[in-house]
Formats: sequence, structure tokens, C-alpha cells
Amino acid sequence: MASLTSEQLLAEVEDIIRSMPPRATIRHDTPENFAWLGRVSAAIENWNPSKTIPLSTALTQFGNVMARPAEEGYRTLIVLLHQAQNDLRLRTTGPTSAAIGQGMVFAYFDELRKIIELAKQDILFVDPYLDADFVSRYLTYVSAGVTIRLLTEKKLQALLPAVEAYARQASAPVEVRSTPAIHDRYVFVDRTACYQSGASFKDGAKSAATTITQIVDAFSAVSQTYDSLWQKAKVER
Repeated sequence: MASLTSEQLLAEVEDIIRSMPPRATIRHDTPENFAWLGRVSAAIENWNPSKTIPLSTALTQFGNVMARPAEEGYRTLIVLLHQAQNDLRLRTTGPTSAAIGQGMVFAYFDELRKIIELAKQDILFVDPYLDADFVSRYLTYVSAGVTIRLLTEKKLQALLPAVEAYARQASAPVEVRSTPAIHDRYVFVDRTACYQSGASFKDGAKSAATTITQIVDAFSAVSQTYDSLWQKAKVER
């Protein structure tokens, strides 16, 4: 992998994130899991050799028979992968940004789907207008074992029954909270990346052109703002 360009390495890292084994089985001693961990090691070491020590520590923890160090190792691996992804994006094309024309509803859906599939631990959607259509359109693309959090306000009467049915069928952890203090639309992936949508997730590009833009420079401030709003919001489910 030493001869890979930044663009090629970014593609490899993003494919590693997309192809991650399910969380419930990732620690099983299978050829597929070993192959995936080997790809992680090669990609991280190629991206930044100074990360070799934390990577080695994470892999050792990950193989521990005790649950707590194994979970710490898992979290470190995920953070390293997202650090590599975001750093490489800044080196190459910069933050992810997509401009989507009016009526291009599939293009909007596909861009958001690709972001959703990156989540391996936690995903937070912020949108005052989340409804039943949002649940059926997007939540099926969240990987198994990922905690789903929905911060919303306006459409709870339609949203909550759909969430309940989805969570029961998929055995998925879904939390819903409400607050009147939100106006913009964001999706936070694994608490390490944030994307802003110019349109409501349920209507993206249906009636007007819109954008999906990764928040980089202001990520820490935006993340802290919505973490705080989440903590203070009313628990609906």
C-alpha cells in the first residue's frame, strides 16, 4: 500500500469502514474478521506511521477476553479510521460536499445513504420534521448494532409508531427526543463527523435544490451544541 496516492488511500479507508463486520460478530476468530483487521492495520500505518503505537494498543485491547478493554480497543479502532478518513478528505478534495438539483430526490437519497452506512457505533439525526417516511427510507441502512438517536419536534405523532415498529422488527436501539430549539438538519456519525443538510431529510431536493456539506472547522462547536441539546431534550422513546 506504500505507493497509494491520498485519493486511493481514502477510497481504501472508506471501503474498510463500509465493509466492517457486524459489531456482534467482529471479535469472532474468523478469516473474514482477521482479513478486515489486517486491512485496518495496513491502512492506518500507511496513512500515519505515528499512529502505529495506539493502533497496536487498540488491537491488543480488542483481543482481550474482558469486555471493557475489548470495547475500548474497538472504540479506538473506529476513531482512528474516522481520523484517517477526515484527514485524507482534507488532503484531497476537502470536506464532503454535494450540490443536488431540484427534483433530484434519488441523488439526495444516495448521498445521505452513503453517509449513514459509515456509522459503526452511533448516529444522531437532527431535524424538526422527522416522520414515518424518514424511518422507512433511511433507518434500514444503519448497520446492525449502531445506536440510532433522533432529535426532532414537529411530527412525533407520525414518527413514534414507525420508530416503534422498526425497532421491534430490526431489534435496533433507537432513542427519540424532542426540543423546540432546533431549526437546521444535521447527521452526526460516530461522534467524529458531522454533515449538514440544506433540506429536511424526508424531502431532500423534492421541491428545491439543496446541499449536503461536511462540517469540519466548526465540528467541535457544533457537536457540543447538539450534545447539549440532546441531554436537555424531552425523552419521547
